[in-house]
Amino acid sequence: MPRPLWTGAISFGLVTIPVKIVSATKDHDVHFHRVHLEDMGRVRTRKICDLDGEVVSQEEIGKGYEIAPDQTVPVTDDELRQMPLPTAKAIEIAAFVDAGTVDPVRISDSYYLAADGQVAAKPYTLLRKALERSSKVAVAKFAWHGRERLGLLRIKEGALVLHSMKWPDEIRDPRSWPRARSRSARRRSDKPCSWRRG
Repeated sequence: MPRPLWTGAISFGLVTIPVKIVSATKDHDVHFHRVHLEDMGRVRTRKICDLDGEVVSQEEIGKGYEIAPDQTVPVTDDELRQMPLPTAKAIEIAAFVDAGTVDPVRISDSYYLAADGQVAAKPYTLLRKALERSSKVAVAKFAWHGRERLGLLRIKEGALVLHSMKWPDEIRDPRSWPRARSRSARRRSDKPCSWRRG
């Protein structure tokens, strides 16, 4: 089993199920380095201040939040850690809904959940079986990288899967995009479509 990315608990009502999260996907991307073509030396990114043009070291870099154009306030790591996140170590189930009611556009990354220890095995199995029997999915909230996120719990081939989801205000309205279609495309759209792998 891959190394867990997160440990915590699924919670709903008085039920708490300790779980571990591992990524459900593997990265097959090819990663390139930027190089100087003359001698193949690596090209590095230098951090330069916009205001004075000086090169800045990592120790001189912090976080800032823009509250208005040209007005930024500093935010420290301690301040971020002190912000209350009710779902810091929990996947809190808010509702059980029909799978067909969830817009696929909202679904993001996928993770497998495993019971964390013997004590968690029985309630984990009960939740998994309940989701299988009901054909429902669970909508939940959880914290990841210091930010509260929306999630979807579902069953895939006997495994409990957590999908991170976009919040409703993160989805662009499809009506805001132009829909250019030619007359010939409209005529062809009445014919059935067949998909062939070629």
